[in-house]
Amino acid sequence: MRRTLLAAALLACPLSLGMAPAFAASTALTTTAERTGFRQTGRYDEVIALCDAFQQVYPQAVRCFDFGTTPAGRPMKAMAVSTSGALDAKTAQAQGLPVVLAQGGIHAGEIDGKDAGFWLARDLLQGKVGRGVLDKAVLLFVPVFNADGHENFRAWNRPNQRGPEQMGHRVTAQRYNLNRDYVKADSPEMQAMLGLVNQWDPLAMLDLHVTDGAKFRHDISITGEPTNSGDAGLREAGNALKDGIIARLAAQGSLPVGFYPSFVEDDDPASGFVHGVSTPRFSNGYFPLRNRLAILVETHSWRTYPERVRSTYNTVLNALELVAANGTRWLQLARDADARAARLGGQSVPLDYRTTDAVRTIDFLGYEYTRTPSDISGTSMTRYDERKPQVWKIPLRDQIVPGNAIVAPKGGYLVPPEHAVAVARHLLVHGIDFRVLASPLRDAGAQAFVADGVQFSPASVEGHQRTSLTGGWTTQPAQVGPGGLYVPIAQAKARLLVNILEPTAGDSMAAWGDFNNAFERKEYMEAYVAEDEARTMLARDPALKAEFERKLREEPGFANSPGARLDFFYRRHPAWDHGTNRYPVWRTDTAH
Repeated sequence: MRRTLLAAALLACPLSLGMAPAFAASTALTTTAERTGFRQTGRYDEVIALCDAFQQVYPQAVRCFDFGTTPAGRPMKAMAVSTSGALDAKTAQAQGLPVVLAQGGIHAGEIDGKDAGFWLARDLLQGKVGRGVLDKAVLLFVPVFNADGHENFRAWNRPNQRGPEQMGHRVTAQRYNLNRDYVKADSPEMQAMLGLVNQWDPLAMLDLHVTDGAKFRHDISITGEPTNSGDAGLREAGNALKDGIIARLAAQGSLPVGFYPSFVEDDDPASGFVHGVSTPRFSNGYFPLRNRLAILVETHSWRTYPERVRSTYNTVLNALELVAANGTRWLQLARDADARAARLGGQSVPLDYRTTDAVRTIDFLGYEYTRTPSDISGTSMTRYDERKPQVWKIPLRDQIVPGNAIVAPKGGYLVPPEHAVAVARHLLVHGIDFRVLASPLRDAGAQAFVADGVQFSPASVEGHQRTSLTGGWTTQPAQVGPGGLYVPIAQAKARLLVNILEPTAGDSMAAWGDFNNAFERKEYMEAYVAEDEARTMLARDPALKAEFERKLREEPGFANSPGARLDFFYRRHPAWDHGTNRYPVWRTDTAH
C-alpha cells in the first residue's frame, strides 16, 4: 500500500509510543469538525482516511480494519488503539486487558461520538490526556456504525438538534433502526457488529447518542446496566462505572443526570420522569445479558455541537480511565458472572423489569416555560424561555424491580430440524453454543408451550409483525430428528439464550414474529358440520353438556357469540389441529 510522503516521513522517525508526533501529523489527524470550529462534520470518506492515517502515524499503537460491509457497499471501519501491543483480540485476551468499545453513529444524525472519538484518540496517543491508560486497556473505536445512514446527509435530518450544519440520518439504507436490532440482528450492519463483539468480547461498551426532548440545562445523560438488571454480582462494576463517569463529568463542568430524561407525558415537564431497564433490542439492554457493562451516553440535543462533542470526549476518556484503573477487578467480576450464568438452569430469571409507583421529587435544571392552547395542533403546547433558568421540582420514579420471570430449564432447549436453520442462524450471530443432532433424540420429560392467548401487532415494527403470547409449559414428550438442535442452558450467555428462546420474553424470536405461522389457525370446521357434531358430543358426554350450560349462564360474551359457542366444541373434537398455537421449541431438564 502506498504511503503519503507525510506518513512515510513520520514512520521513518524513531518515535516512542509515548511521544507526540510532529505538528504536521497532528494537523493531518484533525477532523472537519475541528477545522470548522465544530460547525460541520465530515463525510464518511474522512472516516476511512482518518482511520488509515492513524495507523500510518502510530503503527505500533493503532490498527485500522474493516469488520463488515454495509448493504450499499461501504466498509465498516474500526480502530483498535492501545500502547500495550494488543491490537488484535487474541493478544488483548492473552494479556488480560479490558477492552472498551466506543460505538459512534448508530443513529448517524447523532454524530458527536465520531468527532469526539478521533479527537480523543489523537490526544491519548500524543500523551495530552489519560497518560498510561492505553497501556492498561484497549480502546476499540467504531466511528460510524451506521455508515449508509451517515451518507444520507443533509440539514434538518435532526430538527430537534443544534448542529452540525448537516448530518446523517437515523436509519440504514434498508431503513433499519440499528438500536432496535441488537437481539433480532436483522441488518447486515448488526450482524457485523455482533461478529466484532464476539471476537473482542469488550468488558464495557459505550453507545454514543444525542437525545431529543425538551429544552433544559442538563447537557448529558449517563445510564447503563447492569445497575438494576442482569447478574447481581456484576452490578458492583456497572454502578461504579456509571457513577464514576457521572462524578467526573460533574467535576469537568457538565450537568449530568443518571436517568434518561424523557417526560412521562410528551411535552409536559410537570409529568416528570420514569427510569427503567431497556429490553435487549437496545444496546444497554443487550450487553448485560452477555454479562458485560453497557453505558448509554446521551448528550442533550439543544446544546451546541462543540459542547456536545466535548462532553462525549470527556465521557469516553472518563470511562477509559475507570476501566484502566479497575480492569483487573471488573474482568474477574465478569468472569464470575459468566460462571454463575452457566449454572442458571432451574433458577428464576427475570424477562423484564418494572418501575414501582414509589415517587421522589427532584430538582431538575430547566427554564421557565408556558403551556398554552395551540391553534395549530389543537392541544396545549410548551414554550421555553432559555433566557430564564429555572429549577423544576418534578417527580421521578426510579425504583426498579424484576417484572415477569421464568424458571430456566435445567437442561436447555430442543429445536426440531424444520426450524433448526432459523434458530441456528440466530444463535450463531450471538455466539451462543448449540449442538446439531446426528441421530434421533427422544426426551420423555420435555416441555411444550401452548399459547392460550395470541395478540398480533396491528402495525409493522422494524419489518416484523410482533406477537404477544400468554400460556405455559406442560410436560409433552419430544421426538427430535437428526438435524435438530440441542441448546444447553449451561453456558455463559444463558441469560441471552433465555431472552431469545422463551416465547413470552419481550424481544424473543417469538415476540418478533419469527414463529407466527405456529399461531395462525390453518384448518376449520364448517358451521353446519359443527352444529351436528356438537349435538352428538352433548348427547354422549354429560360432563361436556354441564360445562357448556355453565358457560352459557356465567359468560355473556360466550353466550352471545355463535362463533365462540361452535369453537367450544371444535376444540374438543378429534378434528381439532393440535399443532395450533404450539410453540415449535421444547424445553428440557435433561442435559443431552
